[in-house]
Amino acid sequence: MEGPVEVVCDDGSVAVSHRFTVALCTCRRSRTYPWCDTSHRRRSRPDTSDTPRAGTGDPSAQEPPS
Repeated sequence: MEGPVEVVCDDGSVAVSHRFTVALCTCRRSRTYPWCDTSHRRRSRPDTSDTPRAGTGDPSAQEPPS
């Protein structure tokens, strides 16, 4: 979005930014919510698959030699 921007939050408070360009946070991990501070990049999602993948350190997931 291009600023200046006013955002009305869920609790009714108003966040104001006078910056030329702003990014809104949609993951709610930002310390500067409602503005994005790229905190989502520092958190990895847990692997929910039951199948081990090659390269994960699990010897049973390695492909057999040819």
